Parts: sequence; structure tokens; C-alpha cells
Amino acid sequence: MNKNVIAIILARGGSKGIPNKNILNFCGKPLVAWSVIQAKLTKEIDDVYISSDSDKILEIAANYGAKKIKRPNEISGDEAKSEEAILHALNIIDRNCECIIMLEPTAPLRQPDDLSNAIKLFYKNKWDSAFSSAELQDFLIWKKDENNKLKGLNYDYKIQEPRQLRETEYVENGAIYMFKPDIIINESNRFGGEIGMIPNKFWQSFEIDEKEDWEFLELIFNHYLLNEYNKRMIGNK
Repeated sequence: MNKNVIAIILARGGSKGIPNKNILNFCGKPLVAWSVIQAKLTKEIDDVYISSDSDKILEIAANYGAKKIKRPNEISGDEAKSEEAILHALNIIDRNCECIIMLEPTAPLRQPDDLSNAIKLFYKNKWDSAFSSAELQDFLIWKKDENNKLKGLNYDYKIQEPRQLRETEYVENGAIYMFKPDIIINESNRFGGEIGMIPNKFWQSFEIDEKEDWEFLELIFNHYLLNEYNKRMIGNK
């Protein structure tokens, strides 16, 4: 596959849930490093960039092979949108590319094979944008209406049909986003045109926001993923 695909990793220096989480040790490496490693181990990705307002994050990511993009403070606050950071990065990169993969360090359970599969699906299906997802078939979701009364959102409790008969729903899990440059440039949005879904396993949908998330994801990463990464990194030296 001779395509021009780049990965842009977004990693702010500020974090309220876990201070400095992007540079904290996660299974032997700074958290942000794992996203760089995942992208670098994906043969279909031509270049990997890190966008951050933090010099420390930029330096760490660069040590693992990412190219640095210093993000201005005005698009690095809590209310800043990811799209603003991507548009800024594209102006700095100033290169032609067919596809952009956006990664966030707080979703470390993705694997290089997931990224390879995502790229293949993107081109095979001729999508313009796409996101990773997981099935929500086993979840019964409720919400409160304008009168503060509970109502079933994705099922009718009066019917209670078997799980096997319920329509499958999907959650946007935040592990992988893909889009053509024209989509985000013209729409200022990561979604547009023909939108596709990239299937992930449900356990890959967990993200790090709080201390409890960190401990839980480290257990999963250590048990299921770390040995495989160590083998692949040794093989790529």
C-alpha cells in the first residue's frame, strides 16, 4: 500500500484528573510514549507527529521517534477542541498527505495491528473520515427526561427482549480517529463525508481520566499487551 499517511498525537501538558499524566510512568514508559510506539510500529504510517504545549512532552515523544509541533497556549486549554490542534499542526507540517490518524495518549490499549487494520479499511471502503468503535449490545442505557423521570434510551423495559434480539449499538471509543485533510480543513470537524466505523474489542475502549482508570488499564496492558510490545520493539532495533 503506497499511501501518504501521517499520525498526529495530541497531548496537552495540563491535566486536572491526573496531573502531568502524559509523562507519568505507564508500564515502564511515559504514557505518551506508547502512542508514539504504536504509530511507529505501524508500517502503513509514514510519519508520526506530536502536538503539545509542553516542552517536556515534546522532548519525550521525540526521543521515541515523533516529530515535534509546539502548540500555542490559546488552543491548549480545557475548552480547546482537538480540531484546532490538528489544523494548527497541518499548517506547521505543510505537506501533502492522503490521510491523518489522530491519536490521544489516554487510550493506550490500541495496538499497531489495530492501526494497520484501520488504514486498510479506510482505503478499501473509500471513507472520508472514520472512528474506532465497540459494540454496546449488553448495555441497557437510561436517561432522565425533562420531568426528571427515568426512561429507557436503547430498550423498552416493558418488553425486556432477550439480549440476542436487541439491535446492536456502537460506542465511539476514542482510540483511533481518521480523516482526509480536506474534511477537517473545510468542516473544522474530524467527521464529514462518508463516515466509517473501525471495530475494536470492548476492553480497548477504556481510557485514562482518573487515578482508578490508570491502575485498571495498567493491569490490562501488563497482562495482555506488554510482552508483545517488547518482542516487536526488540525486533525493530
